[in-house]
Amino acid sequence: MPRTLIISDLHIGGRFFHTVLTRTEPLERLLAALDDVDRLVLLGDSVELVERRPQRAMEIARPIITAIGRRLGPDKEVIVVPGNHDLPLVRPWIWQVRDQLELTSQVPPDATPGLAAFVSWLAPAQVSVRYPGVWLGDGVFALHGHYLDVHLVPVSSYGFARGRLRRPAQDRATPFSYELRRRHRAEGGRPARSGIGGSWLLDEVGYVIASATSAVIKHQLMRPSYSGVNARVLRTQVNHAGLPALGRVVDRLGVDAEFVIFAHCHRLGPLPDDDPGFWHGPGGRPRLFNTGSWLYEPLVVQGVTPPHPYWPGGAVLLEPGREPQVLRLLDDLGAQALRTDL
Repeated sequence: MPRTLIISDLHIGGRFFHTVLTRTEPLERLLAALDDVDRLVLLGDSVELVERRPQRAMEIARPIITAIGRRLGPDKEVIVVPGNHDLPLVRPWIWQVRDQLELTSQVPPDATPGLAAFVSWLAPAQVSVRYPGVWLGDGVFALHGHYLDVHLVPVSSYGFARGRLRRPAQDRATPFSYELRRRHRAEGGRPARSGIGGSWLLDEVGYVIASATSAVIKHQLMRPSYSGVNARVLRTQVNHAGLPALGRVVDRLGVDAEFVIFAHCHRLGPLPDDDPGFWHGPGGRPRLFNTGSWLYEPLVVQGVTPPHPYWPGGAVLLEPGREPQVLRLLDDLGAQALRTDL
């Protein structure tokens, strides 16, 4: 297995301008980390394409993605695994193949004009595109993880568990069945109504939460000054809803892995103070790892100091003969180097 760095949730071009990779120091730190690996996995939501400004987001992303490709060079590999916020890169192709969508389908690099542009920016690195997941080594599977939304109400990564998800699944699912259940977000980013014990109000709350990529209900109630409370609430939600839902997804998809690496929740882990009992699938297998994000989200990190599960710069490292390792690449950088609104 090549020495592999896995990152996700860059959300370049998002309307809240929380991505840290538009700042010099965070980008240089990521590029330096690429020198020590043979392979990079972009595990979804690299570009923010569901906020009604995709062209502008692509313009902002181009120099960053180009710098990554140049730093890797022609001898290193990049695997692109789209998530729900950059799904437009592959969505038309998904609806063409439909039931032929496999667990690790290889997507043509020119499947859409946007994907072709994104792949070209990564030159001269060797690029492949997989969806919805990819095997990275014996017993190591990676996917963005947005299918977990199906098991939550509202249909959002920040929701409540629907059902007892710690039990092994009684039925199997296909990737396309999850695509159908999610119904994809409509143009402009709003989710389809869940229709599963939910309501219009729950869906609207889910939209606000997902758009802000943190626990936003109303700014009048959830302000950056409450970041410590917000982070604790999110930690509880991830432990009791997000992680069990991801475990249910890999169980229903029949992923027979020792380790599953996912993204989507922006919550790096497991960390030393985490209860390991939460970080596994039904029956104790597989063990779960989350890549965190590259966002400075004031609603969960303002006024705190790292180490912190929502501090930007999270990654997972794979090395031959070792278990996955959680990395914190920006823990020594303060808010002045990370915030884009200063």
